[in-house]
Amino acid sequence: MTVTPDATGAAPAPAESAGSPAPSLRSGSLGTTDIAFFVVSAAAPLTVMAGVAPLAILMGGIGAPVGYLLAGLTLAVFAVGFTTMSRHVRSAGAFYAYITRGLGRRVGIGAALLALIGYNGMEIGVYGLLGTATRDTARSLFGADIPWLPVSLAGLLLIGYAGYRSIDFGAKLLGVLLVAETGILVLLAGGVLVKGGADGLSLASFAPDNVMVSGMVAVLAFAFAAFTGFESTVIYRREARDPARTVPRATYLAIGFLGLFYAFIVWTVIQAFGDAQVIAAAGANPADLFFSAITTYVGPWAADLMRVLIVTSVLASLLAFHNAINRYGLALAEEGILPKALARVHPRHRSPYVAGLAQTVLGAIVVVAFAAAGADPYMQLLLWVNTPGMLALMLLQLLAALAVPFYFRRVTHTEGALRTVVAPVVAAVLLTAAITLVVTHLDQFTGASTTVNTVLAALVPAVLVIGLVLAFWLRRARPEVYANFAAEPSAEAGD
Repeated sequence: MTVTPDATGAAPAPAESAGSPAPSLRSGSLGTTDIAFFVVSAAAPLTVMAGVAPLAILMGGIGAPVGYLLAGLTLAVFAVGFTTMSRHVRSAGAFYAYITRGLGRRVGIGAALLALIGYNGMEIGVYGLLGTATRDTARSLFGADIPWLPVSLAGLLLIGYAGYRSIDFGAKLLGVLLVAETGILVLLAGGVLVKGGADGLSLASFAPDNVMVSGMVAVLAFAFAAFTGFESTVIYRREARDPARTVPRATYLAIGFLGLFYAFIVWTVIQAFGDAQVIAAAGANPADLFFSAITTYVGPWAADLMRVLIVTSVLASLLAFHNAINRYGLALAEEGILPKALARVHPRHRSPYVAGLAQTVLGAIVVVAFAAAGADPYMQLLLWVNTPGMLALMLLQLLAALAVPFYFRRVTHTEGALRTVVAPVVAAVLLTAAITLVVTHLDQFTGASTTVNTVLAALVPAVLVIGLVLAFWLRRARPEVYANFAAEPSAEAGD
């Protein structure tokens, strides 16, 4: 029987019965805004602002908003080469496919393992945050003290179900949750602007003297972490409408929105307390900074709503990462790297439901293991699992930037040198600096000992090395899998 590509350009999975092809992902389901919702939701803007931005202000002073602008600018430079390559590489493997094209199969297979560790780390650790955020919200609103573990396990089931449903269902759900969490931040900003802040509105945050301070290094580290997951736009290529245009637009939209929105919100919170008083306020109680500001400028009801929306913000982030992981698992199962069962797609919902079930089970195992060990859900489950995940994704960004000029040297194209050489090289230099900043300030992310931080950081290169070893084994033991790794589909509709 002749196998033809589906509308996404990817060959369908093997037929389950003669003359009846197995279902595939639903092509043409996602537009630019839908994909951007997935990416921005993964970043969890409300959680990042209320939970992390006060620390950025405390360490970097009133110049903290510029740190978010600089991080966004760096990632926009990275996106130039990244999105240019997305028009040429149509494989479902996203990051690892790009890296394979530019740096070879060995590094590509290593990158595939990094992606699995990175996205799983970014999701599973957040179940600890879900438990603590829900517990804190219940305590603040109702005086109830609920255990975190049942909440985290219930979250696993809820996210697993949402991932089981169709991708357009997930996009609609994330759209609602994202509008809600950004809306409460806009409400806070509006209240501050209307009332003129504590001492009148000031642009001192953008003055060079307030930006060029030693603490800005720590702010930049926090800022880069706040964008984690933005590159997942390319994962949805097979389900996008007109992916050659939709994916680049969604990438730039996500980066531009996050960079400008983060900087604007941090600036307005600084205005809420005043340039001279905000650092003292952040130092006194960083966890309460945003709630105190919205209580003063909008009302106590808004602070209560913000606490509820932090929980939904965490859920939105979990669902976005869960969907990204499922599609990576599906792609690697189709490659023959992961078990073939993970390549099954639901016949009605057209979702990678087996990969989703596997990811849910893995998450439950990790969460229960941390709980059984008596670990703190925030300080250990969240921070210890998220940190290597964040570093893995940043290293993937660096490898992808390096892959771009090597790829375009080998193919015939009409792209300019600015997109294929200059921007990727500049991005690689900036991303190297960003990774160095994060690694050298790892204690500020984890609050852990030097030994723990060393182990967490070492996990990332160790996974890459394991991937290189796996590639060597595949080349010898399964040459057909190695030879076809990250192969291009023969055609893609709409490109």
